[in-house]
Amino acid sequence: MMRKLVSAGVLSLSCLAAAGTGSAQDHINAPEEVRRIHGFVAGVSADRLRGDVEKLVSFGTRHTLSDTRSDTRGIGAARRWIEAEMRRIAGTCTAEVDVYTVSDTVTGRRIPDPVEVVNVIAVQRGILDPSRVVMMSGDIDSRVSDVMNAVDDSPGANDNATGMAGTIEALRVLCGTKFPGTIVYAGLSGEEQGLYGGQILAAHAKEQGWRIMGVLNNDMIGNIAGINGVIDNTTARVFSEGTRAVESEREARMRRFMGGEVDSPSRNLARLVDRVADRYIPNLDVMMIYRLDRFGRGGHHRPFNEAGWPGVRIMETNEHYDRQHQDLRVEDGRAYGDTMDGVDFPYTAKLTALNVATLAQMAGSPPFPVNVALKGAVRPSTTISWDMPWETRQMANLRGFRIYWRLTTDAQWRWSRYVTKEVRSFTLENVVIDNYFFGVAAVANDGLETPVVFPGPMGAFDSGPAGDDPGTDD
Repeated sequence: MMRKLVSAGVLSLSCLAAAGTGSAQDHINAPEEVRRIHGFVAGVSADRLRGDVEKLVSFGTRHTLSDTRSDTRGIGAARRWIEAEMRRIAGTCTAEVDVYTVSDTVTGRRIPDPVEVVNVIAVQRGILDPSRVVMMSGDIDSRVSDVMNAVDDSPGANDNATGMAGTIEALRVLCGTKFPGTIVYAGLSGEEQGLYGGQILAAHAKEQGWRIMGVLNNDMIGNIAGINGVIDNTTARVFSEGTRAVESEREARMRRFMGGEVDSPSRNLARLVDRVADRYIPNLDVMMIYRLDRFGRGGHHRPFNEAGWPGVRIMETNEHYDRQHQDLRVEDGRAYGDTMDGVDFPYTAKLTALNVATLAQMAGSPPFPVNVALKGAVRPSTTISWDMPWETRQMANLRGFRIYWRLTTDAQWRWSRYVTKEVRSFTLENVVIDNYFFGVAAVANDGLETPVVFPGPMGAFDSGPAGDDPGTDD
């Protein structure tokens, strides 16, 4: 397995040196499927995931307020094991990986006395554009019925040892390859007490100057038997916000006239996850949920959304509520509790592989287009333009661009047109602007693409001027 990972690393570097050339019609030279992603997917091990979940469950409880001094029980022991395991993996990597903790002392409605909330992260530094970050996260902590009960056993096998184990496994698989962008693998604490770990890491990311292009939050990726009686190991849900949480009044006005209610960066990140599943993950169909999270509930992607960054929640399709937030017990012959027997590890491996493929796609892509704009009012054609204001070194991995459009009622991008890397504006003849939504993605030398960037501030992943107010198009 290690030979495969190292070979992938060599291939990644050689791909960066392959310059893209061709005409605007050069479709053949921009492959949509990249073979090495299949290798990453095949590298995910259900057995290793099982071992890691078993280890996390063995700490008895991982409640945020539980013991931090014991070496065998409580959240302190769990997070120290996660850090040690990440450091051990980092020692085997081809890529440069730094492992450290990010923490703060917090109080709140579910934390009445000051408690240190500690996150464990592994940062796999990009070799061309290291400040551009894509992140995968899982939660360290667990709970039982009483959210304040930090003493009783709380195995948290599915919620959320699966997400944490998947994050560790993604590091194992991908750190044998050097990518242009940075990948962060995050174990977040304090989720059940109020999403504190995400808030702390989001603040750290701003301090570090990270340009976060996407957060893949994994919360419960192991259950296939729903409380509704459905048994399903072939689908997964991806939740995403429709409009940006940080949208200004001016940006809302632009969106009212130009569209974008279903084209936030988070929503187009979800569309990328869906396409990745179709291309690389056998027998997995992604259900895109047009909602920030489950009805009335929350997850650890939300603090990043609230900081202005794209983020989605990846999880199982059918939940079993008897196995979530429950005291371990049997009542009237019905078992309650989040234990190992509720986790299907081949399914956990499948969803972990979905993350791995998406991380590789985004970290392996070029910088994202910025200042994407449209013109075409009262014309029989549509012109889309964009900028790529980055250093020559960062642009070494740019092959070209793919322009996308779809009907306004379509869930997924339907049509595309490839253009070469010199192009910054392109006119789609006889494609009427009023009838479609448009966007553009940057294409790497080996064919990996960024998510589609929708025009205007409502769709921007990276920084750039907001553009003109609606109504100024001549």
